[in-house]
Amino acid sequence: MSDTNQANGLPAGNGRGPIIPKSPNEALKPERLPEPPRRSKKARSQVIIFLNFVMTMIVALCIVAIAAFYYVVSSFQEPGPLEANTHFMVRQGMGVQEIAQSLERNGVISNARVFQYGTLGYLHGDKRTLKAGEYEIKAKASMKDIMEVLESGKSILYSVVLPEGLTVKQMMLRLSEDTVLEGDVPNELPPEGSLRPDTYKFSRGSKRTDIIQQMRVAQQRMIDQIWEKRDPDLPIKTKEEFVTLASIVEKETGKEDERAHVASVFINRLQRGMRLQSDPTIVYGIFGGEGKPSDRPIYKSDLGKQTPYNTYQIKGLPPTPIANPGRAALEAVANPWRTKDLYFVADGTGGHVFAATLEEHNANVRRWRRIETERAANPEVVDGQPDGDEAEKPPRGN
Repeated sequence: MSDTNQANGLPAGNGRGPIIPKSPNEALKPERLPEPPRRSKKARSQVIIFLNFVMTMIVALCIVAIAAFYYVVSSFQEPGPLEANTHFMVRQGMGVQEIAQSLERNGVISNARVFQYGTLGYLHGDKRTLKAGEYEIKAKASMKDIMEVLESGKSILYSVVLPEGLTVKQMMLRLSEDTVLEGDVPNELPPEGSLRPDTYKFSRGSKRTDIIQQMRVAQQRMIDQIWEKRDPDLPIKTKEEFVTLASIVEKETGKEDERAHVASVFINRLQRGMRLQSDPTIVYGIFGGEGKPSDRPIYKSDLGKQTPYNTYQIKGLPPTPIANPGRAALEAVANPWRTKDLYFVADGTGGHVFAATLEEHNANVRRWRRIETERAANPEVVDGQPDGDEAEKPPRGN
């Protein structure tokens, strides 16, 4: 059968029946596709629909999260809106959110939320935090730059200078006048001589009481260290006496290279039972910790005033220091020069000339008086009065 069909040019059969030939039009028509299988009931269930929705939402959320992450990271690192350098204060106890809002409010950053999320992202898992203090923020600083500055703790430092020779009251006045420090000075002042003269650095918001405590601790530590290395032959038995004599040396001369020489004069006088006759002790006895007014000289009548501090009238050391001595004065008293000098007087150049005998000293006094005369000083003023029990002095009186 198949051979016959092939011979006639007809398609071969499949052995299941005769082949019905199609007309050309029928052969050109497309065959009808079978109908798709019906969706099962399981596929049409609500669970499948919900799971499809969830998957779609997860994908959408992932896309949004990636976009948001990219936005936060790029915004966190791009230059900020600040046109010029500025100072920014982080107060104690401020959290990241409060800091971010304050930065945006002051025009330092453009978006508080970006700063908050970016900072939390960078610091997450670490023990680092944004630290209190006053900081300098550079112009165009990015949020990342600002975060690193606040996290470093390198705040702006201010300083207060408290030089050697100031009294406790004078130091308290300087601390009170500082506009950056906060809080009051204590009503009960520290003992005279107990504060270390120095330059103290601090950040905005520091307390005056904290600086004072720092000064007391530093002074006591320095006194203890120098006292341990003192000359064993000193006629000084206590640290209190040590600081008292150092305060007198501090006030007598501002020249570092002659402090140990001045100290030797006072040590020699103490060993011989002579009065110290130090002008700064007269000033402290009259004016106390406030100090002598700059326009008020020492008068001849001041030499005879009876105060516990007038070493022209009392023997030995005054009851307390008369100022806060620095390291150089303390070291000079702890290890003074070994001299026989008992007198010294101003030389007219800011220093002093020393003498071991009264005759030499009186000659130095006369030389000093000629200098004073040439300066046409007030005849009643004896500022720079020569030191010495029996030195020539002008008549006492007003």
